[in-house]
Amino acid sequence: MAVTDKSLSAKRAAWVGYACGVLWYMGNCYWIYQTMYLYGGLPKPVALGILILFSLYLGLYLALFGGLVGWLAGKFSRQTALLLSPVVWVAVELARARVTGFPWDLLGYAQVDNFLLTKLAPVGGVMLLSFVVAAVSALFAYAVSRQVTMKRVAFATAGLLVVLGLQAGTLYKPAEDAAGASAVLLQENLLVGATGRNVERLSEVEKYRQFEELSRKPLIGMLEESKPHAWAAAMPGEKHDLIVWPEAPADFATSDPNFLAQVGGLAKETATPVISGSVGVDFDKSVEGGYREYGSAAVFDKDGSYLGRYDKIHRVPWGEYVPYKELFFFAGHLVDGVGNMSPGTQHTVFPLNGHRVGIFICYESIFGDEVRQFVLNGADVLVNISDDGWYGDTGAPWQHLDMERMRAMENHRWILRDTNTGVTTSIDPHGRGTFTTPRHVREAFVFSYGYLNDVTFYARYGDWFAWICAGVAVGLVVAGFGRKQRQEL
Repeated sequence: MAVTDKSLSAKRAAWVGYACGVLWYMGNCYWIYQTMYLYGGLPKPVALGILILFSLYLGLYLALFGGLVGWLAGKFSRQTALLLSPVVWVAVELARARVTGFPWDLLGYAQVDNFLLTKLAPVGGVMLLSFVVAAVSALFAYAVSRQVTMKRVAFATAGLLVVLGLQAGTLYKPAEDAAGASAVLLQENLLVGATGRNVERLSEVEKYRQFEELSRKPLIGMLEESKPHAWAAAMPGEKHDLIVWPEAPADFATSDPNFLAQVGGLAKETATPVISGSVGVDFDKSVEGGYREYGSAAVFDKDGSYLGRYDKIHRVPWGEYVPYKELFFFAGHLVDGVGNMSPGTQHTVFPLNGHRVGIFICYESIFGDEVRQFVLNGADVLVNISDDGWYGDTGAPWQHLDMERMRAMENHRWILRDTNTGVTTSIDPHGRGTFTTPRHVREAFVFSYGYLNDVTFYARYGDWFAWICAGVAVGLVVAGFGRKQRQEL
């Protein structure tokens, strides 16, 4: 809304919001273009078109926000609309998460390093933090909208004090959490994202040989003042609680007896459970091709037995499937390179070492309301396997990491994050990474983690706060229809 003697009309406010939204997504998610053409195999014009269409589509949510705030200003008052705008903002974020299914970089993630403010995460999740950030912004806008200079100064000063108070949380350092367990996380550095880095193509036999050898002889982080991220060989024969291989473009399939034998053999020889990224295959004569494929995590117990797999529920649009494929008939063979993975349906947890492990895959980590389901099903540690190589050397891997850090805080759980090309790390329940591995290297690294069994308010009730905001927003719209348009003086 413009700060003038008159509020913007709802229509004009919507257009301003739309322009801001399109520019925001073009800038914040610029990596979609690189992902689509460089790693997705799509022609550059198609990749650019996807980025533009993506931005034009998601920009509609900011148009909705601007239009609603402008409409409320006309029905009530400009100041009232500004004070209510944080509620509208969170309601629109909820709509983006549930309708579009792409809650990437919600406003609350801006405070992921504010370890005092993020104490709200286990209560109301990232959208409660979004409300706080939006409320502070609204307070400044409210101050500017006042007609009396002294009131402007008073509200602006109050807003500044609030900001300073909130940002003091970045100085807060939570106490260290007890770990007690260790995992070997393999960073495979295969193909995607490793282009041009002298990474050789490996035969299937060589992949198993290298990956098993690295898993048996991992590196461990060294706390050296001069080299805070130095690594050294772990003690020979040291026992660990878990081995994890990430989601990656490896030709591992759960229908392949050799895969089951090789990884099961590693688990048995090391007496250590193994979780491995793979393609889940279910043979089904009723579907085209005779089988269904899933992005999966295969799980082996320490005796080498295959316990089953978790199938990715939220697939990557334009990577693992074409959304609304029937609407893109005009694209012809241009989208043939896009995968056709089927979605999983169960938030499966697995009993390992007397504990229960929940596994989510790749960008499923951006869905807070989904990740909490593993905790409700009894998971006392979470594992995320991902192939962030698709993002290349953009800012996306770090954006992805920050969102996963929020999941750790919302659920008060350790998260073991194993990726193909980095960023691989262990995240404590306060959202802190213990070590960060170097990117684009093929190595296995040891990380400490722990088990917790409490259930946070957010884990139990999910996006309750966002739903309240959505209800209030709907109530405001209903109330607004009962009022005549307010004339600004």
